[in-house]
Amino acid sequence: MRIPKSTYRLQIQSEFDLRAAAAVVPYLRDLGVDWVYLSPVLTAEKGSGHGYDVTDPTAIDPERGGRDAFVALSDAAHAAGLGVLVDIVPNHLGVQTPAQNPWWSSLLKGGQDSPYAEAFDVDWAAADGKIRLPVLGDGDDELSALEFDGGELRYYDHRFPIADGSYETGDTAQAVHARQHYELVNWRRADSELNYRRFFGVNTLAGVRVEVPRVFDESHREIRSWFEESLVDGLRIDHPDGLADPAGYLDRLRELTGGAYVLVEKILEPGEVLPPEWATEGTTGYDALADIDRLFVDPAGQAALERVAPAEDFHSMIHGTKRGIADGILRSEVLRLTRLVPAEAGLDAGKAADAIAELLACFPVYRSYLPGGAEYLDDAVVAAQVHRPDLADTLKALHPLLNPYLADPDAARTDTPLTELATRFQQTSGMVMAKGVEDTAFYRYNRLTSLNEVGADPSIFSVNRTEMHNRLLRRQRDNPLSMTALSTHDTKRSEDTRARISVLSEMADDWASILGQLDDAAPLGDPAFSSLLWQAMVGAWPLSRERAHAYVEKASREADSSTHWTAPNDAFEDRMHAAVDAAYDTPAVTALITALVDKIKGYGWSNSLSAKLLQLTMPGVPDVYQGSEFWEDSLVDPDNRRPVDFEARKQALVNLAFGALPAVDESAVAKLLVVSRALKLRRDRPELFGGYTAVATTGAAADHVFAFDRGGALTLVTRLPLGLERQGGWKDTAIVLPEGQYSCAITGASFPGGPVPAGTIFETYPVALLVREDAS
Repeated sequence: MRIPKSTYRLQIQSEFDLRAAAAVVPYLRDLGVDWVYLSPVLTAEKGSGHGYDVTDPTAIDPERGGRDAFVALSDAAHAAGLGVLVDIVPNHLGVQTPAQNPWWSSLLKGGQDSPYAEAFDVDWAAADGKIRLPVLGDGDDELSALEFDGGELRYYDHRFPIADGSYETGDTAQAVHARQHYELVNWRRADSELNYRRFFGVNTLAGVRVEVPRVFDESHREIRSWFEESLVDGLRIDHPDGLADPAGYLDRLRELTGGAYVLVEKILEPGEVLPPEWATEGTTGYDALADIDRLFVDPAGQAALERVAPAEDFHSMIHGTKRGIADGILRSEVLRLTRLVPAEAGLDAGKAADAIAELLACFPVYRSYLPGGAEYLDDAVVAAQVHRPDLADTLKALHPLLNPYLADPDAARTDTPLTELATRFQQTSGMVMAKGVEDTAFYRYNRLTSLNEVGADPSIFSVNRTEMHNRLLRRQRDNPLSMTALSTHDTKRSEDTRARISVLSEMADDWASILGQLDDAAPLGDPAFSSLLWQAMVGAWPLSRERAHAYVEKASREADSSTHWTAPNDAFEDRMHAAVDAAYDTPAVTALITALVDKIKGYGWSNSLSAKLLQLTMPGVPDVYQGSEFWEDSLVDPDNRRPVDFEARKQALVNLAFGALPAVDESAVAKLLVVSRALKLRRDRPELFGGYTAVATTGAAADHVFAFDRGGALTLVTRLPLGLERQGGWKDTAIVLPEGQYSCAITGASFPGGPVPAGTIFETYPVALLVREDAS
């Protein structure tokens, strides 16, 4: 197995296709990157900016360059010594435009007789043998807008195939529709009446049953060829929690790839570990991101931040948001589970649905993988009884149905298949968690929004040095090949936006005063969202007005509190957009923001450089998200998929070759220097990164240093820089270097072993990457 020493994620789309990606390979090599890491490249919905809505899994997307361009990129990467990692999407297909998806089009046309009927997860019995498609508007007679034209049904811009023999001369479009294997219904009925599994609550992404051998084979035919032709060296698996059998899927994938490097996009809750039987090298790094961010948060600011952004206890909040999802946009999934409860259980259907929704709200992690993780279901049953004692008997009766191994432990040892109910409950719990936590609570719990990141628990405010060393030692021991990340295509805020926001924890009282003034100048009537809005503006400032308006509209509707996607509150949204405009048009508001940003941006840059060097050199395989070798000030998608100016980065990297030590300023070249030197050292001197030992610090500001030795490469970073300055700087603080002589890979400075003043080591930058000169 070839293992990457680092990766660089590129977002492949029509505006930056595979040929454009091949053109930046020389730059990536010079930057120090070991593998190029591609977003999904299989054929997706036309115009898709992300590629997760695959419409044809058997071909490379022509809009992204097609197969010839894919081969050219692979050849260019391999010729430069780089490996290739590709993101694939096994859980679902894009079905927004049936004509673009041959499998879905066949299903709509042929129903249960379609050769692709077994590929999709459809509950045919729930709708009299038809697939419900939620596309109709709210009018009283929307079907009257149906037209029959050219052998298909048309509803405004929607086009649907028709079954053979279902049209007779003179038929109305409505008569033809009545004979189809699908039923067009009002879009609002999707929440409770949809009968096909989706990706979360997205109606245009239909779940795929890759547990069926033929479906796996056909959907992975193109992927298999990548390994047969040595085009690809590893895979990143999107959303394995949606699969019926993630472990079985990964086993088949390992066989298909010949044992290649495979990562899973798996979110682990605090204390949770990857199932040890999974054939994977680790996760995509959200867990690392969460740890790193909290090292740069001052615990002293917690109480003041909570006063200005009041919110209920986070875990109480997410119980409510998850229950809202189970009763709302995923009600159809709850009802499907209810239909699977065997009649002989003798349960009232209404109570069973209520109890299932409550269990989903109480589930403490994304999902179990029975027999693994049975304790999480046990905990959910107990918690649900506490929340709903009136459902205790129903919950107790459901428990062995949701875990058949509970009554028959021997069945787990003999690989007895799970029931459909038990399997589907596991698939559903992750959907409820994702929508209730990431996409709702993370926009409501806003004391410090740099903590509200995918894979993190915002109730965990900070991590001290001792705990961070513990976590990194465990990572080195248990997950040395897992990815580490700071920014991704899924992060709510990019790494440098979060790094600046985290400075507010060091000046919480001052921030409370400024936030109060902003609220007075542009009142929203929603204190929690006001905190989120102004933290975003401060974190990403200066950002364009257009970006700011797009962000707050998405964020406020995701919060689902003062306004909603399905029922926008015009009055609130008018106030919200007026607040954004005030940042640009009202001098007093502009002055508040710019003054604060001028005060904290230097500390934010310190956090950025420190977090980046930590991520690039800690145990694991570091990923650099496209463009983040410069300052990365993005907000949530699609903002984080904006074009990257690679020419500017190439030129800056060339300039660095002459030995200049750039200032830490808006140019961002200092970050490029840190990133390139760290990546090159990891790639060219892997023997320096085989272990992990904490490095001691002494003196008045010792707590402001975090340092470790990877086996000859020493990482030294500054934390809580504002507090450091307030207490008078480094003073007598020293870093106790192991015995030997060292040179800094970033500045070239030399240091002897033993105690070295921190002020000397951090004279030029708030970070240092030392290399033991006698290391071999």
